[in-house]
Amino acid sequence: MKVIVDDKIPYIRNVITSLVDEVVFLPGREIKAHDVKDADALIVRTRTRCNKDLLENSKVQFIATATVGYDHIDVDYCKEKGIVWENAPGCNSSSVGQYMESVFILLKKRGICLEGKTIGVVGGGNVGKRVIELAHKYGMSVLLNDLPREEEEEGVFHSLNELVDEADILTFHVPLHQEGRFKTFHLADDSFFNGLKKKPILINTSRGEVVQTEALLKAIASGMVSEVILDVWENEPQINLNLLKETFIGTPHISGYSADAKVNATRMALDAFCRFFNLSYDHKLVPPPPLNPVLKSSTAEDRLLEIYNPMNDNDLLKRDPSQFEYLRGHYPIRREKQAYII
Repeated sequence: MKVIVDDKIPYIRNVITSLVDEVVFLPGREIKAHDVKDADALIVRTRTRCNKDLLENSKVQFIATATVGYDHIDVDYCKEKGIVWENAPGCNSSSVGQYMESVFILLKKRGICLEGKTIGVVGGGNVGKRVIELAHKYGMSVLLNDLPREEEEEGVFHSLNELVDEADILTFHVPLHQEGRFKTFHLADDSFFNGLKKKPILINTSRGEVVQTEALLKAIASGMVSEVILDVWENEPQINLNLLKETFIGTPHISGYSADAKVNATRMALDAFCRFFNLSYDHKLVPPPPLNPVLKSSTAEDRLLEIYNPMNDNDLLKRDPSQFEYLRGHYPIRREKQAYII
């Protein structure tokens, strides 16, 4: 059996090489049709476009993506060709939650009082649920917009128009759907921004294409939004430099990049691979310990920033935006709070 693996997927090498005869590790963007022609499976990330151009006339039976998002997979083509695929839902929800809590703390340090504010959460999946918990922790009221969940379950949901009218903070945690009933492509467009009532803080950690770049730039220029925090961008890694300059926090798509999340994603991808091919492994995937596990800051919020402060990633990206992909591919070890002595 031959498997092509994105060489930036961590903690996978020893396991996958023990399971199959031939493994080829390649940069995700450089995986091409001639590489996969005689491969049985792919284990990839979002940088590999799994579509007809890549897969036509190949032997590929199975694709595992070590990511939550799967907009890089042409699901209709895979269904037509009988190619099974699996993603890793929820693998990074705690990591994005860590990012969001640090953002909330940084907003407070900027002089913004969160208590009593209304936050509009667009998308109530694994990440959205974490954000809602954090919002309540920091004294905010929550308006949740999630059309798929609203159709399927009881609960209190709000229209996007209600969020536009009432939210002091708007945060996006949706998958990218280019079309269809639950389309999220350019969900935040000119009409969205023109309807804003309260000059909210805008946060996007979902997919860059959920927010239309030019519409956001116009909203910033006209004072329709008060602060912008972006971890995701249209046209990554060639992001809009004018938009980067306008952000309070701008990071290179790393909100879900804690070592804990990466272990989760790799484990889920391997588990899916083994289920499909009736294999098993007994390796235990464990992230490395933090360099300094004992925290010394005097307050709880400062200790959380000592664990992870997104301003460090912001500063690196703004210093040299051309390094966007390098910063993602060479991201330092970042642990979540359970790894520390607080």
